[in-house]
Amino acid sequence: MTDLPDHGIRRKRSKETRGSFSHGRSIEDRPAEISDRNTSGHFEADTVLSGKRKGQAVATFVERKSRLTIVKRLNGRDSNSMTKAILELANQLGDNLKTLTVDHGKEFANYNLIEEQTGVPLYFAHAYSPHERGSNENRNRVLRRFIPKGQPIDEITDDELIQINWYLNSRPLKCLNWRTPIEIFLRDLRY
Repeated sequence: MTDLPDHGIRRKRSKETRGSFSHGRSIEDRPAEISDRNTSGHFEADTVLSGKRKGQAVATFVERKSRLTIVKRLNGRDSNSMTKAILELANQLGDNLKTLTVDHGKEFANYNLIEEQTGVPLYFAHAYSPHERGSNENRNRVLRRFIPKGQPIDEITDDELIQINWYLNSRPLKCLNWRTPIEIFLRDLRY
C-alpha cells in the first residue's frame, strides 16, 4: 500500500494561521460556460509549499478545459509574490486567460489590483471546498510526486521546474480521451 501515489495524503491539516478574507466575487457568480469545460482560457490557481518551513513556494495554474498546468516559482507565499506571478501569466497568455478561480488564501488578497491591471475576473471558491477547484487539486497531487512535502523548493532548479511542467502537460489523460493537455490547449489557442 505504501507505494501507491496518494498513500498518506489524507492527513489532518493544520489550521490556517495567516487569517483569511471574505471579499471578492463568489464562485456562484461564475458563468455556467466555465463549469461545463467547453470553453478554454478559464484557469484555477493555488500555491504548493515545501512543508512547514518558510521559504519559496510554487504557484500552479490549471486550465479547466485542457488541464494544461503551469507551475511558477514564487519567492514566498504572500500576496505580492502571487500577484507578480499572475500578472506575468496574464502578460504571457494575453486573451487566452479569461478567468481565474482561486481559494480564500491570503496570497490572493491583491485580487482588486490583479483584476484592474489584467481585466481578468477572479472568482473565489467557498471556504474548505477544494472540490470546487478539482482540476487544480488533482494536478497539485501529481506535482507532489516531484516535490514531496518537506523538500525545499529552493533546491529545485529552473530546469527541473521546466521538466516538471513538460511532464504534467505531455502525459495523455483519460478525461481528455487519451490526448495530452498541451495538445488540447494549443488546438484552442487564440493568437
